[in-house]
Amino acid sequence: MDNRQAIGSWLSGPRAAMEEAGADFGYRGEQLGLPEHGPNSIARPGRRLGALAVDWGLCVLIAYGLITDGYRAPATSNWALGVFFVLSVLTVGTVGFTPGKRLFGIRVVALRTGTVNPGRALLRTVLLCLAIPALIWDRDGRGLHDRLAKTVEVRI
Repeated sequence: MDNRQAIGSWLSGPRAAMEEAGADFGYRGEQLGLPEHGPNSIARPGRRLGALAVDWGLCVLIAYGLITDGYRAPATSNWALGVFFVLSVLTVGTVGFTPGKRLFGIRVVALRTGTVNPGRALLRTVLLCLAIPALIWDRDGRGLHDRLAKTVEVRI
């Protein structure tokens, strides 16, 4: 193995290095029984981050314009988190997606039933607002908040 190959495996990460060594991980969502591409396949991280950015921007605008009247930046951020919490619980718990998720073609589904009940949406949103569980992903690309709530974000 020359230096370029060793550096390339380091840059691409452990999964790519293991795949080059012959390990077969399958595609994201295969263990969950989801298709590889198209509707009901696992939503990619780029779509999910884009949807989160849209939802957060919407919540900041609501907090800035309606609650804090444009004063005190830290207060606006705190209120935006509260608005995000309420928005996520209500929309994911009823229709399965937030405005940002709908814009990016994503919905949240429960693994067994296919629909997210309000209690599951509440647990998922509490863990999402804590941020750390959302930063810990499994090999399917699901965050810890989705694993604990037994949900998955899929493409529409």
